Amino acid sequence: MLWLWILGSILILLLLLCLLRVGAQVRRGEETTVFLLIGPVRIRLYPSDKENKSTAPKKETKNSGGQKRKPSIPKPSFADIKDAWGTLKPALAKALRRTRRGIRIHPLDISVTIGGGEDPAKAAENYGYGQAAVWTVMPVLEELLVIPAPHIHVGVDFDADGLCLRGEAGISARVGTLLLVAMGIAVPALSWLNKYSKRKRAETKTNHRPAEDAVAA
Repeated sequence: MLWLWILGSILILLLLLCLLRVGAQVRRGEETTVFLLIGPVRIRLYPSDKENKSTAPKKETKNSGGQKRKPSIPKPSFADIKDAWGTLKPALAKALRRTRRGIRIHPLDISVTIGGGEDPAKAAENYGYGQAAVWTVMPVLEELLVIPAPHIHVGVDFDADGLCLRGEAGISARVGTLLLVAMGIAVPALSWLNKYSKRKRAETKTNHRPAEDAVAA
């Protein structure tokens, strides 16, 4: 009889955990602030209190000759990201449809200003790309997610340089919804990661082979 009470308590805790809403919120103004949302609780992740208090620069640690450096993780290129998106997009869209728009994006108030002081033609071209991206992506997101009041502004300032990004954006979902989405994209994601790692290892061997041949010669 005791094990039934234990099993029931575990099931209730798992149910409450799946119903818990978690998320994140980012604000960009004079400085960037990142919050973690767990139910009604808001925790500031960046900048943290420790980062605000510590002003001393960190000392650089030199790597001794006897220690081996850890192999760095290869950074994905734009082609790799495009390939990953093409692989994961169908599974992700299917998983999001199963959740019945269980993921909520609020607030979404972003202003992007493209500086064209150095290259006006390039700035105008990037402005066109930005507008096309907004009008292409937002209808799909509004179909799959809950976005109560989206506001995205893309503009050009030919007197400024660089890119200026301001506003705030937040995303939240129940833990159960996130688990459903993760299970829906797990298989294609692992398949893509396997192909990606094999391709990068093959490229590394190809790049190292000419150097080894030159040394041998």
